Amino acid sequence: MRHTQTPVIEEAFGAGNVRWLDVGLTPQTAPLAAGCNATCLFVNDRADAETIDALADLGVRFIAMRCAGFDRVDLDACARRGVAVTRVPAYSPYAIAEHAIAMMLALNRQLMKGHARVVQGNYSLSGLVGFDMHGKTVGIVGTGKIGRCTAKILLGMGCEVLAYDVFQSKEAIAMGVKYVDTVQELLPRCQIVSLHCPLTDDTYHLMDDATFNLMRKGSMLVNTSRGGLVDTAALARALDAQKIACVAMDVYEHEAGLFFEDKSEETDATPGSSLSPDWDLSLGSLASRPNVLVTSHQAFLTAEALGNIASTTVENLREFAGGGGAGEGGGYVNEVIGH
Repeated sequence: MRHTQTPVIEEAFGAGNVRWLDVGLTPQTAPLAAGCNATCLFVNDRADAETIDALADLGVRFIAMRCAGFDRVDLDACARRGVAVTRVPAYSPYAIAEHAIAMMLALNRQLMKGHARVVQGNYSLSGLVGFDMHGKTVGIVGTGKIGRCTAKILLGMGCEVLAYDVFQSKEAIAMGVKYVDTVQELLPRCQIVSLHCPLTDDTYHLMDDATFNLMRKGSMLVNTSRGGLVDTAALARALDAQKIACVAMDVYEHEAGLFFEDKSEETDATPGSSLSPDWDLSLGSLASRPNVLVTSHQAFLTAEALGNIASTTVENLREFAGGGGAGEGGGYVNEVIGH
């Protein structure tokens, strides 16, 4: 991913003014930002109060997120230390919506199992029966840009789309999306539920034992938003009890330190390894199930999205350096100007 953004950012600011680091941001790695006015972070970097204090002590006054989410940034600490934060609010809602649909279809039509059989020379169709998407009811939780894009594709496939959001979208209603008043009302009415809401205190573990119990038997859950929306232990229990049929997840609540890295040669005994027994019992066991599809936070990963991330980040950095607001397409997520 970095190699697609390096030329854009270095051309804008000069290679000598950009320092690329192959480690995530933590309080321990924050000193590597010494001498920099700004730091550029991605979705799983840790920007809690301790880290913000460390960065601010070094003179960092600006954090440019190369993603839409900022749930791992302590905005109160940023305000206290005068650190401004921007994000990339809309790099490609289509990329994530299309990935969500692809995961739905792959699970429904048993594509992984079918391919594995052909590789093994087994051309039987037993156990590969799926269902028509046309005519099914799909629930969308969160109808921001990504949720609306997902709904539009599903409507084009002939699905009925129900939605829940604290802010009902006139655009979604005009497309034919039908809103319900609560998540609890939505869950039992849908064959598929797709999560597209941000992670906040209110949405943390939105899917827990209670909400899984409300889902329709034989239904599918798709999460391409934030891992913390789903209680992983509750998900495993719901699958074990066959309360839901299958799940597709591009995010995982404990993905920091795992996703975006090659851990294939590591074990939990490897010095410094982030693979622990807890990981083996949660993500590892889930991913090994035939009715679970896991990708490692790659829903955004298209050439178009990467280009938009780079260009918007550059605009945000330029505007900050020039003393203005966030660049076109960007957006401050706090009110601190910080310079």
